[in-house]
Amino acid sequence: MVERTVLTGARVVLPTGVVDNGRVTVEGRRIVNDVAREEPSVDLTGHWIVPGFVDVHVHGGGGASFSAGSAEEALTAIATHRAHGTTTMVASTVTGDLDDLARQAAVLAELTEQGDLAGIHFEGPFISPHRCGAHQPGLLRDPDPADVRKLVDAAHGAARMMTLAPELPGGLDSVRMLADSGVIAAVGHTDSTYEAALEAIDAGATVATHLFNAMPGLLHREPGPIAALLEDERVTVELINDGTHLHPAVLELAFARAGADRVAFITDAMGAAGMTDGMFPLGPMRVEVKDGVARIADGPTAGSIAGSTLTLDTAFKRAVTVDGLPVEDVVRALSVNPARLLGLADRVGSLEPGKDADLVVLNGSYDLVGVMRKGEWLIHPEVK
Repeated sequence: MVERTVLTGARVVLPTGVVDNGRVTVEGRRIVNDVAREEPSVDLTGHWIVPGFVDVHVHGGGGASFSAGSAEEALTAIATHRAHGTTTMVASTVTGDLDDLARQAAVLAELTEQGDLAGIHFEGPFISPHRCGAHQPGLLRDPDPADVRKLVDAAHGAARMMTLAPELPGGLDSVRMLADSGVIAAVGHTDSTYEAALEAIDAGATVATHLFNAMPGLLHREPGPIAALLEDERVTVELINDGTHLHPAVLELAFARAGADRVAFITDAMGAAGMTDGMFPLGPMRVEVKDGVARIADGPTAGSIAGSTLTLDTAFKRAVTVDGLPVEDVVRALSVNPARLLGLADRVGSLEPGKDADLVVLNGSYDLVGVMRKGEWLIHPEVK
């Protein structure tokens, strides 16, 4: 007999809206249609049930990094974020030597094949030296399509996204090649103009990597890439909602212009996510975390923000309680939109029959109290 669990009493966020006193029925690994007969249930009155979170841009967590080239470290990072509600994630690398990145990709590709990851996101080395942020300047290079292809091939079918600066030599050709290969081309760490960003979108770019961060600001005579990426309906914009990377007014601007269906909340988390302050590696660099903010500790980019220590449950609570966004819009940004972006909307991203039983239980204050992945409780909600 396949185990059946019925969750009752909660406010359930479905694609059609919020259902009060709702029911979610799980059979084995899947959500199934509800039935009228009595079943053993978990009473979640006073709670919320939302889809498991989907993070398309995360570098590590729990003191571990996806750039370490170690399956053990990668699994530590995965477990850390799962405990915070991220049931689907894409592992992001950081700028490094091409051969090193290829070796990292081989490890991450195996974890993708096993179902632990949803793929690989290469962030760098094909980015602008003028907007490198926490990436080591000496390892940056122009996006020669042959080099881009080398990394895609090293991922053995697991490459899902690559961030590059399209204004660099070879940038547009690389965008076209990625799009033709079924890999998401993302515009980020870029010094491009408004016009250059539009060219990249027309060439096939469909994502703005952490919009506003590591790109020229929005100016009245030089709108830059931000305006181009916000205005085009083909583009999904990533936002880091940790209170450090973006002012609430800027977040509100992005939602107002792009709309809730084109925003994907990400963590951009490095190894310090889920940890206390201290020193952590980020690829070949050292990062100091102080008061939860990660910055490069030394070298030519010292002081630059180095990703985040964010987890998506914190992003959810902040979006509702600080930014005042409707819960339905937050669920779109954390689950629905990134699942669609990855081509996984038939399996994850919403609480519908036939999909994986990936869900998060929040209490009335929007704190995480339960996580289920593929029908298995990772954190069982403590309910009376």
